[in-house]
Amino acid sequence: MTDAAAPLLKGIIPPMITPLAGRDQLDHAALERVIDHIIGGGVHGLFMLGSTGEAPSLTTKVQQEVVERSAKHVAGRVPLLVGVTDTSYTRSMELAQFSADHGVDAVVLAPPYYTPFHQDDLTRYFVEFADECPLPVVLYNIPSHCKVAISLDATRELMDVPNIIGFKDSSGDMMYYGNLLKLTAGREDFPVFMGPEQLLAESVLMGGNGGVCGGANLVPSLYVELYDAAINADVRQVHRLQHRILRIAEKLYGVGDPPSGYLKGVKCAMSHVGLCTDQMADPLHRLTEDKRQIIKKNLEELELPIGVAS
Repeated sequence: MTDAAAPLLKGIIPPMITPLAGRDQLDHAALERVIDHIIGGGVHGLFMLGSTGEAPSLTTKVQQEVVERSAKHVAGRVPLLVGVTDTSYTRSMELAQFSADHGVDAVVLAPPYYTPFHQDDLTRYFVEFADECPLPVVLYNIPSHCKVAISLDATRELMDVPNIIGFKDSSGDMMYYGNLLKLTAGREDFPVFMGPEQLLAESVLMGGNGGVCGGANLVPSLYVELYDAAINADVRQVHRLQHRILRIAEKLYGVGDPPSGYLKGVKCAMSHVGLCTDQMADPLHRLTEDKRQIIKKNLEELELPIGVAS
């Protein structure tokens, strides 16, 4: 367990895409460009090697490159989180140690995603990992990818583990999320974040601490504005900005076939504005040219305040 102070986590912490130049080749220049673009939008943190970062499809070498180069380029401007989820406890811990060695602030850990777990086994896994981990741990509930949800009973126990400092929920289940907020009420040291960006405003108005919004790769300032409006209970502004975010989901994420349409749409849109290529990590492939052109047209119609320097 780490003796380092846990970072103060709140607000918009985008799950950054991994810019690729080819198969198993990190695009170093694009990585720095995207980091600067996102931080320039006023975000409150950065999350590397999550689902949006295609982490399970990357080699250990590329994952380590992402960590090392990101930590160096972020240089303490915002808290840096790294996803370490794996089917192997040892590989997860090795990436956590590598992250600690390079100045990362915290790791994000979901259940191992191949074998379904009973809650007792899952709780023990998280407790043992947090006890050994050299960095603070944020739990990640994403049952669509992991075959198991982190139950509220398990969370009740885990939130009292000293090195577990927060929770990201990507279940999309608002009843679960509401009960999670009740469970963690009064625990300012245990922030709860929403995954699906379409639910960001609702989640913050309910008392949540922020969002891990994939669209903030493209237009970070929009999500920061929505978070600020929700924190200030500016309902009129929330409605206006929420409408724009729902339009992004429709016009950019809905072009490709589900369930990968979101990720392909984000990378494709980012390629059209010069942030990175739309190279995907195998087994995914970029959108077909006709769908790329639809994204381009939709992007122009959306008139987003992207603000990418030419």
